[in-house]
Amino acid sequence: MLQQRCTEEGVNLHFEADVTDLSQFKDSDIIVASDGIGSAIRTQFAADFGTKVALQKNRFVWLGSTKPLDAFTYFFRTTEFGTFVAHTYQYEAGMSTWIFECSNETWEKASFEVTNEQDTIEKIAQIFKEELDGHPLITNKSHWRQFPHVTNEKWSKDNIVLLGDSKATAHYSIGSGTKLAMECAIALSDAVVANQNNVSAAFEQYEQSRRNRVEMIQHAANVSLDWFEHMDRHVQHDFQQFAFGVMTRSKKVTFENLAIRDTSYPAKVLSEFNAKIGIDAKTPAAFTPFQLREMTLQNRIVMSPMGQYSAENGIVNDWHFQHYTSRAIGGVGLIITEMTAISETGRITPSCAGLYSQEQIVSWKRITDFIHQNTQTKIGIQLGHSGRKGATNKPWEGGSEPIGNPWQLLSASPIPFNEKLATPKEMTLDDMNQIISEFVQATKNADAAGFDMIELQAHHGFLLASFLSPLTNIRTDEFGGSVENRLKFPIRVFSAMREALPQNKPMSVRISASDWAENGISEEDVIAISEAFKAAGADIISVSTGNTVANQKPQTGRMWQTPFSDMVRNTVHIPTITAGYIQDIDQINTILLNGRADLVSLGRPLLLDPYFVRNAQAYENFRPTDIPQQYMAGTTHLYPLQASERKMVEGMKKALKPESHKKA
Repeated sequence: MLQQRCTEEGVNLHFEADVTDLSQFKDSDIIVASDGIGSAIRTQFAADFGTKVALQKNRFVWLGSTKPLDAFTYFFRTTEFGTFVAHTYQYEAGMSTWIFECSNETWEKASFEVTNEQDTIEKIAQIFKEELDGHPLITNKSHWRQFPHVTNEKWSKDNIVLLGDSKATAHYSIGSGTKLAMECAIALSDAVVANQNNVSAAFEQYEQSRRNRVEMIQHAANVSLDWFEHMDRHVQHDFQQFAFGVMTRSKKVTFENLAIRDTSYPAKVLSEFNAKIGIDAKTPAAFTPFQLREMTLQNRIVMSPMGQYSAENGIVNDWHFQHYTSRAIGGVGLIITEMTAISETGRITPSCAGLYSQEQIVSWKRITDFIHQNTQTKIGIQLGHSGRKGATNKPWEGGSEPIGNPWQLLSASPIPFNEKLATPKEMTLDDMNQIISEFVQATKNADAAGFDMIELQAHHGFLLASFLSPLTNIRTDEFGGSVENRLKFPIRVFSAMREALPQNKPMSVRISASDWAENGISEEDVIAISEAFKAAGADIISVSTGNTVANQKPQTGRMWQTPFSDMVRNTVHIPTITAGYIQDIDQINTILLNGRADLVSLGRPLLLDPYFVRNAQAYENFRPTDIPQQYMAGTTHLYPLQASERKMVEGMKKALKPESHKKA
């Protein structure tokens, strides 16, 4: 169709000509380099474009078959070598594309060879014998490859402009490569028409109009790719959960919008999930109970630790009372308090809460008593030490800047957090013993204050986290170097706390699973750290990321930290809490049902909406048993309102649903 249109418009078309010398086009106004992933033009000027090409982990091979298919289909096979997936679709009657993919480890175990096509089709045909149903595989230079993730800092140089895969690649698992290229071609055409006498202005308009969209698609593709790189982790799930995970892997598809396509399928997913815990099949995942030791949560929504910076001498007050009790009345399953310091010099700011005096115990107990007497919410406390990030101003008064008269800071190594904060003292063994005793005393104080659970702060670059990351721990003694050595002090702290806390009460630990910086903590480190805390008695791990170093470059977005929680939960086999730009009940249900976490922690959504959970319950038409009698009359207003709003939103989504062109 495109060739026909070009002919109609008088465009001269030339095929099968390798362009190795651009000098033949020196008189052209614009040279469009749309010569694919391996673009020779882009490679020639890679420094000018700022080209980066990163080969992804998995191996894949592109084959064809005569097997007819009535829809895009994934076929998964678990073998003695590992898991394989076939991405398949019919492109014309009697012909279909089959892309086979597996991890590099699986590929090596199966003894594949990059260019041995005959060996490849013999082995693949045997693995997918049932799916191929007697149809042959067809090769076309079908060599095993690793997907190249292509990015360019600039999309043009002089009169040359990049288009299609030469400019940016999106992994084939989201099927957007051609769409992306066509949309960019349209934008380039529009830009040239709008700037007919100014090529550089046209290129600038083209890049400004498309870069953000392209990078968004690339991010979604990378999230999807990440799922396929860890298929062996996901195949352990029950069938419906596994299938649901495939469909929701890029985070764009959710539990709710799947129901618009097929109401019966999400019901099957939810029914399987609830059957495992023996509750009603229709109970929304977010409102199912969850147990840790003898603590049973009424739902799986957690209030994340959020510093209030409103204490005086570490003593919480009326502000904290309303902050926590209103969210408890609002129906949150578990509250985890703001980081609470184990000592005066362990605070982040002079206005942080503490738990190292009797007066602090009493002030906290006022809050826990109210919550226990008037709600079904459980409350845990996060105990920590600020380390090298201490003695700073409140965030709204110049956060990450030192106070006027700072106390001495401690850390694993003498590395300041930023250029404004003081260089911390490298901890000695005596310092470590002192810190351990303070954590133990704070643990006993937390029990006396009536907390149901304790979470140990070992994330975001604070004291214990500074031992775990190689960016902040450059020690040469037994507490530095290998991850096993870096773990020694944090595990000693946790073990001492676990021994001091009654055995019926659970303990959590919050870790940073990525530093978002070069040479930071690795996946292997995170797994080792999680396994060590599990062995030390951790009941659940709250998986966070970042804030280890000031020069971090996080890749944020909706539900952006869930893959890290997924990694820990389904590799170490320990319950996890996830967080990170999670905004609504649909996202919460989706995360729980695809097995990425056991609890979902909300921070900012709860700051201005203490009744987030009540609104979500009404939205889901779920009737909890913990609404206070004083507030019960409000349900006659809230539930019909939320039902009406949900109906309106679903109507809009159905109106926007793409038209089906499937023939009857």
